[in-house]
Amino acid sequence: MTQLPYELLIGWRYTRAGRTTRRNGFISFISGVSMLGIALGVAALIIVLSVMNGFQKEVRDRMLAVVSHIEIYAAGGQALPDLSQTLAQVRTHPQVVGAAPFIAAQALLARGEDMKGVMVRGIDPALEHEVTDLANGAQAAVLKQLAPGGFGVVLGAELARALGVHAGDKVTLVAPSGQVTPAGVVPRLKQMTVLGTFDSGHYEYDSALIMLHWEDAARIFRLEGPSGVRLKLRDLHQARQVADELGHTLKGDLFLRDWTRQNRTWFAAVQVEKRMMFIILTLIVAVAAFNLVSTLVMTVTDKRADIAILRTLGTSPGSIMGIFVVQGAMVGVIGTLAGLLLGLGVAFNVDVIVPAIEQALGASFLPKDIYLISRMPSDPQRSDIVPVAVIALVLAFVATLYPSWRASRVNPAEALRYE
Repeated sequence: MTQLPYELLIGWRYTRAGRTTRRNGFISFISGVSMLGIALGVAALIIVLSVMNGFQKEVRDRMLAVVSHIEIYAAGGQALPDLSQTLAQVRTHPQVVGAAPFIAAQALLARGEDMKGVMVRGIDPALEHEVTDLANGAQAAVLKQLAPGGFGVVLGAELARALGVHAGDKVTLVAPSGQVTPAGVVPRLKQMTVLGTFDSGHYEYDSALIMLHWEDAARIFRLEGPSGVRLKLRDLHQARQVADELGHTLKGDLFLRDWTRQNRTWFAAVQVEKRMMFIILTLIVAVAAFNLVSTLVMTVTDKRADIAILRTLGTSPGSIMGIFVVQGAMVGVIGTLAGLLLGLGVAFNVDVIVPAIEQALGASFLPKDIYLISRMPSDPQRSDIVPVAVIALVLAFVATLYPSWRASRVNPAEALRYE
């Protein structure tokens, strides 16, 4: 059986030394505080980064339930010059799994004295399931009720709640492109029947988006046909590359916009916040790690006689340094492992812990009209966890170097003079 190096054995013994004296007890307390500080710092980093990843993924998924991966549209919001040719061309791309025409416009929706600004989307109910998850869920039956000439409309759940309308109620759509009369420009008004509502889980769209058949939208906004085509891809992360490729192959004066460009500012802001939180919380780990300096300095002072005896027995300065490096590294390793267990335990159970805290305090941490979602998501990722653990271990190791070097410089004669 291979015997462990004595530097490791002695260093581990110093780490778990009992509190036999007041000084040893204080040193053990400081060492425990350093270990706890590293554990809490690592756990905080993992929890915060996991929640931010979950928040970004949740908002992205809910956004993509309404927003398509790629949109192709004509200049000036006009009808596509050749819809059938465009659909045929995009469907030949291996990444495209669905394509559907649409009309996008802005208008006002009124019911009585209440009036709201809305985003109007004219869709083809027969093809909408190819490009959006809304047409595959509980709202599928509602969207299928849209028929050309029926002038039915499906509202976002929050918008319907704000206007106080239900299925079967009448609302008035006010189009900005009005009719020119001797008295001036008169807005185009069209009374429509509410067929139902949809709930995407994304407040921005649920409170401002309405859907109707694209032929009805074309009549209201005086278009000859759909103004664009929406695409769904096999891999949403390839949206920008696919958009660039289609931009070179499609014919006509067309513009392409993928989902990353539509919400570029929001995703960029989340990434910046994530980096800043990583830096700030890493400082907590750094402070806890460098508490090891004071712990090891006190240990070196307390163990001067032991160091002198070891040096007298022939132990080299490098071995003395190794003993105290092992002691500090043990604190760092145990603190990091404890932080990983605590952080991952909380990160994987945020959906249980946060509702319990909200219920106990009678508060809501994520009002959905402000944060877009109403529950705390979490998505621990290896790309975040591994760097956190490595940084904590490196900081703990670096913090041991100076005290360990001081220990290796202890003069045996000076150390034993007063013993």
